[in-house]
Amino acid sequence: MRPARTFAFVFLCLLPITVLSGWVTSAAAQQQEKRIALVVGDGAYAKSPLATTANDAGLIAQTLQAAGFDVIGARDLDGDTLRKSFHDFMQKAESAGQNTVAMIYLAGYGVQLAGENYFIPVDTDISRDTDIPTEAIRISDYMHQLASLPLKASIVVLDTARQQPFMEGNSQIASGLALVDPENNMLIAYNAAPGTVAPPEPGPYGVYAQSLAEMIRTGGLALPDVFDRLRMRVNETTKGALVPWDAQKIQAQFLFFDRAPDAPAAQGPADQVAAIRTGPIRSMSAQDAYAAAIARDTLQGYDDFALGFPNDPMAARVRAIIAARREAITWRRTYLIDTPQAYWSYLRRYPDGPHAWDARRRLTYLSAVLEPPPSFAMVDYDVPPPLPAEFAIIDRPVVYFGDPVFGFAPPPPPPVFFLPPPPPDFVVLPPPFAVVGLFVLPQPRFVPFPAFVRAPVYVAPPPNNIVFNNIHNTTVINNVINVQPPTPPAGNVAAAASAAAGNTPVGATTPPPPNVRTLAQKAQANPTTANLTASQRALVQNPTASPANLVVAPSSRTSQGTTIPPSNSLGTVAPAKGTTQTGTAPTGTGQAATGPGGASSNSRLETQTPTQSKSGAAAGEPIHPDARLTTPPSGTTQQKGGPVGNATSATTTSPSGTAGRNEPSALAKPSPGNAKPTARVTPTAPSAPPPEVRHQAAPTTPSKPSTPTPAVHAAVPPPTHQAAPAAPRPAPPPPPPAAHAPAPPAVHAAAPPPRPPAPPKPPAQPAKKCKPGEKC
Repeated sequence: MRPARTFAFVFLCLLPITVLSGWVTSAAAQQQEKRIALVVGDGAYAKSPLATTANDAGLIAQTLQAAGFDVIGARDLDGDTLRKSFHDFMQKAESAGQNTVAMIYLAGYGVQLAGENYFIPVDTDISRDTDIPTEAIRISDYMHQLASLPLKASIVVLDTARQQPFMEGNSQIASGLALVDPENNMLIAYNAAPGTVAPPEPGPYGVYAQSLAEMIRTGGLALPDVFDRLRMRVNETTKGALVPWDAQKIQAQFLFFDRAPDAPAAQGPADQVAAIRTGPIRSMSAQDAYAAAIARDTLQGYDDFALGFPNDPMAARVRAIIAARREAITWRRTYLIDTPQAYWSYLRRYPDGPHAWDARRRLTYLSAVLEPPPSFAMVDYDVPPPLPAEFAIIDRPVVYFGDPVFGFAPPPPPPVFFLPPPPPDFVVLPPPFAVVGLFVLPQPRFVPFPAFVRAPVYVAPPPNNIVFNNIHNTTVINNVINVQPPTPPAGNVAAAASAAAGNTPVGATTPPPPNVRTLAQKAQANPTTANLTASQRALVQNPTASPANLVVAPSSRTSQGTTIPPSNSLGTVAPAKGTTQTGTAPTGTGQAATGPGGASSNSRLETQTPTQSKSGAAAGEPIHPDARLTTPPSGTTQQKGGPVGNATSATTTSPSGTAGRNEPSALAKPSPGNAKPTARVTPTAPSAPPPEVRHQAAPTTPSKPSTPTPAVHAAVPPPTHQAAPAAPRPAPPPPPPAAHAPAPPAVHAAAPPPRPPAPPKPPAQPAKKCKPGEKC
């Protein structure tokens, strides 16, 4: 009896400990992960309003609410309100605790300047590059703040890579967003690859936002898988026009949604999926190899495809991606070094590149001469220099992979085992409900989740979240969530501000940030003294108007002289209104894209650039467009054995950073003797030609009719009218004689004398390999 009594005594002693331990474990699991998000959609810009960005923000906010995020969001915020909203969110993240995942999603216009990315508020008054730091929101400031907090993970999504309309003519800033390095425990993602832009979209939703919502809703996907599949979906839907980008340094495991054990597999067989992710690209079929290159989105992966499938229809498109990525990496390395030698090295590689003006700005700040001296210590970049044919891509005012001037073939569909088709109820989404007031995000029509998709059990439920609690309840979805809230009467400021002020029930809309609610409460209390922007006043007058109709529509000409054709809701490219798609770049309105007097809108550094013509073309001589980039002709012999990084020879090198490899890896395989022109210099800034005639190549010479001529810049005066060529490529008739507009007198220092011809570039050192796990 004694052993039995001893056992019973021990059991009774351990039972409370076991129960308490289980209760603590369960409670810890329930409170393990808190999720917060800030979502902003700016679309009602005075210049070129965006039709989808507010809707996109509403769709992402609703999807994140379903995933257990405590979301605050708003639309069409001015600069002051936007800064205060960021401040509110940072305070919220700081008090959230260590087991918190914070996410920021921004939709609108974004620009890059000197290696930094900026988000443009709707009330911006930007007309030159010097306005950007004061008028726009610098994204890195808030990335640094998030990284300094002890959070589990941070996610920053910038759906902002669009052709900016604010700086007319030669804006002297690079297109798209700048390549950046993510902070620790952070993922950063763009809707378009660094240095490239997305086309205009009529709606109701942008392809990037809809694809992101689809991948989040899939469930069971780790964070890298979500954005890899997102990139493939967007590239497929836009017919290759967009290649989204992301980079991350997140160590913790994160799932937006779980999948039940009996759910169908989100992907195909594990061995096939692993082959796409890590297998040798050259051993795959061309279709699988392209999918693998897009999924990996590394310079090495694209280079492997270009080398393994040089004659595939996708090779020209992949070489264009290589050109843009190589330039973005080169500029990023230059900006981080931040010395005169680094900026001279960039200008030696890219004398008219997207960041040439950024390099000259930094040289001026560092009190260094603008032109590279005859000899200096070149930076040993870890990517090879560009090949001659790459300048046809990177020297364009706006880089857009769907540009019809290149005539790229549409990509093949991705393998079904890796990326299944989207759910039938998530292919064509209906427009959201009419907005219910100032600042409030549009409310999408909620699509129920599959029964096997659910939020992870360890996610702390967000407060008062009707969407999170009813992702499968079709009764609540149909009778409560998917019901149009009442719209305010036209012209009533108090009624328009009531929803954002928290005084009107609005169903399942996203609550605004605290400072936005305070602003709305002031407008509701004193409607006659409310300080509203032009777009906000337009919304009050017409509450049911779409964002694109809130302000006067701008002209079809965009900021840098290149009109990007819009895409429809399914991503297919259509010709721009008023133009004919003939395989050449749209010519816009035929007016010179310059400021008053023919000068660009930015007068800084304009008089400090020497005037020279290139490729033997005299100043003012019309030159023909560059030849279309094609795959190399059959029989082309590739030279090997030359030094890595030798830009003056026809030997080509791999951009992968692998030492000792001398292989072709750019837009087109050059034939022997097709070396980079040595007379590439920057045209005079005060009389900058319009972009539609700047980016043309010199006429081909009779001696080498088969050698493709890379695009060069010549100082061509702006013509009074330029008609679109009737035939697609090559050799269109030269434009009619131009009427010069009188240039304004120089107000800065006189231009220095023309620089001497650049000396031969010294051979670069063997390229460096990327570190394990690093995405480059």
